Amino acid sequence: MAQRTQPPFRADHVGSLLRPQKLLDARDKLKKGEIKADELKRVEDDAIRDVIKLQEDLGLQAITDGEFRRTFWHLDFLEKFTNATVIPPRVKVRFHTHEGDIEYEPPGLRVDGKLARPQSIFVEHFKFVKANTKRTAKQTIPSPSMMHFRGGRKSIDERAYPDMDVFYVDLARVYREEILAMADAGCRYLQLDEVNFAYLCDPKMREQVRTNVGEDPNQLTHTYAKLINDAIAGRPKDMVISMHLCRGNYQSAWVAEGGYDPVAEALFNEVGVDGYFLEYDDERSGGFEPLRFVPKGKTIVLGLVTTKVGRLETKDELKRRIEQAARFCPLDQLAISPQCGFSSTVEGNKITLQDEINKIKLVVDVARDVWGA
Repeated sequence: MAQRTQPPFRADHVGSLLRPQKLLDARDKLKKGEIKADELKRVEDDAIRDVIKLQEDLGLQAITDGEFRRTFWHLDFLEKFTNATVIPPRVKVRFHTHEGDIEYEPPGLRVDGKLARPQSIFVEHFKFVKANTKRTAKQTIPSPSMMHFRGGRKSIDERAYPDMDVFYVDLARVYREEILAMADAGCRYLQLDEVNFAYLCDPKMREQVRTNVGEDPNQLTHTYAKLINDAIAGRPKDMVISMHLCRGNYQSAWVAEGGYDPVAEALFNEVGVDGYFLEYDDERSGGFEPLRFVPKGKTIVLGLVTTKVGRLETKDELKRRIEQAARFCPLDQLAISPQCGFSSTVEGNKITLQDEINKIKLVVDVARDVWGA
């Protein structure tokens, strides 16, 4: 089997990594006014250099900053657009864990006026990684659908956007500006973190979309596909864009459940990305049958190794799962990764650093055994 020299790699990862205690302490000191922002940045820089070396030592080819400069995987990015405002929690969300359900009140997002991008957002984050590794620097950003899904029409100022089509045009434009700036900075591997296609796999959440958001979940998949395509339009031909689908990842808890069947055809054939990171670590993600819709030329990165618990999978069980997936999508179009990030929020999942290391090493070892890379 030919080795992959372009991303997504046979052994890849979603992006976020457990924050070291020294970084968590520095963030806490900043909140208390005990240090200034430049001191926090120094700690961030040092921690990111360390985590870059860790990824390289473990054999990864795609290198991220672990999202160490963020509190949330999405809000730190989205709030930088003009008139995008983070608001206090309005609803309780029921998250699921292996021990039982918990309730969490996530911050919300509101669009108060016309969207604009007054300055670069994560471009400098990318530049720092690129300057500190000789491997492929990978940048992750939230999917543009995040600006709409959780609040829908109610979260978008009707005076600024009486016509939702105009809202989607502006949203795609501001994303396109940031993505093209990333490209100018040398980014050739960008990942869109997309939870909403995965949420639309859950029958309960599809009903919530109908009743609470006032949208047809079937139509919404096509709306979001077009939005994403418009957002990435004009990228360089050699810029690889992948999409990570997630059913929620907060301190080892998740929100949605259900296989990819309801969205598979639109997801794989209408969204113009090059690869997909799909959760497949347990039964909540369904079977591999939807992979039959994957066209030639696209890569599926199987998220077979869970980031939610410390138990380490075995090589044999992962290889069996890859064989099962290859019945529906050619082996040459497959790769392997952890199922999600290890720390989508600053708190991190309920696993240890050694657990994280063991799981990444396992991904690299299995990829080498299966694909020779």
